[in-house]
Amino acid sequence: MTSPINTRSGHLFFVRGLLAALVATTLAGCSLWSADKAKPVPADLGANVAVLGVRQAWTARVGSVAGLPLEPHVAGNVVTVASADGAVAALDARTGGDIWRVALAEPLSAAVGSDGKFAAVVSRNNALIVMDGGRERWRETLAAQVFTPPLVAGGRVFVLSADRSVSAFDLATGRRLWAQQRPGEPLILRQAGVLLAVGDTLVVGLSGRLVGLNPDNGSVRWEAPIASPRGTNDVERLVELVGRTSRVGETVCARSFQAAVGCVDTARGTTLWTQPASGSEGIHGDADTIFGSESNGTLVAWGRADGSRLWSIDRLKYRKLTAPLLLGRSVVVGDDAGLVHLLSRTDGSPLNRLATDGSAIAAAPVVAADTLVVVTRNGGIYGFRPD
Repeated sequence: MTSPINTRSGHLFFVRGLLAALVATTLAGCSLWSADKAKPVPADLGANVAVLGVRQAWTARVGSVAGLPLEPHVAGNVVTVASADGAVAALDARTGGDIWRVALAEPLSAAVGSDGKFAAVVSRNNALIVMDGGRERWRETLAAQVFTPPLVAGGRVFVLSADRSVSAFDLATGRRLWAQQRPGEPLILRQAGVLLAVGDTLVVGLSGRLVGLNPDNGSVRWEAPIASPRGTNDVERLVELVGRTSRVGETVCARSFQAAVGCVDTARGTTLWTQPASGSEGIHGDADTIFGSESNGTLVAWGRADGSRLWSIDRLKYRKLTAPLLLGRSVVVGDDAGLVHLLSRTDGSPLNRLATDGSAIAAAPVVAADTLVVVTRNGGIYGFRPD
């Protein structure tokens, strides 16, 4: 049985007795801090000089997302979000208005997957819930907890569970089609992992590997390592892959928690390159460059072709950063003070800084309908557009 680590709230949860003494240990910004050592204070950002004009276009609310590993889902002009207590809403990114909204009245552990019509979440009591137009279509009980948003694609719903099993369900009926079980290390992160479709292959992060599965029956087509377990205890050996990823064509780049970033050719099932990296959030990029934030707040750019480091900045050091979004000439990240930073993709220099409600940016920013959308921990949803 695996045990989840919550890297956002800082608590460790273990099953095995030999690790019980570590329960009181905390992870602050995914770095270990002793009780007599205060967390470093971030440097003052100084005055905001808006090189790139951006305005707030609209706001909406969904309810607190504290403790929920949220990934807003984009399909065309629709952004689907959820709250920790079970509110799920599909918003029109052009206006911020509701397309539909439903209150499930039960707390969620994973949210939200969608194909633009159907949306899927998982409750804390391990129920996979599928909605159609804001009305519950069906639900099925799962055998283990889930922290990764379900993937809705090809008439199926795919689920990556905390016991490292992958399951497929018929989207119309909820019938389980297949399940694939994979052993792994005894700990798992309480945050979203990697689950996406690339062509006719289901690509899943299992421990430190990207694994290509046949979506029809769950059989393994290939495995490509990004990081391998190391160290002498279960915490040091944790190499889980974390979302978000950067996909360009058949190449997928991903991060292994506190270990490495790397890129995989999913057509051949081979690892193209890996580089050591100490972050806990996902990465993003394009055909030339990928970007990621390290656990200490350093932002790094790597060349996509070979993983060479192009630049890094420590202007945001000691701020808890989200995974980045590459948007035009900007790299966009949110921090734990509710600020959204737009930085130059060329060298990381500041282009603008946007304020929200003062609570932490809870998920990696997304873009829909030419609108930058961010969600705060208190449940504020903000849409920004260029002037």
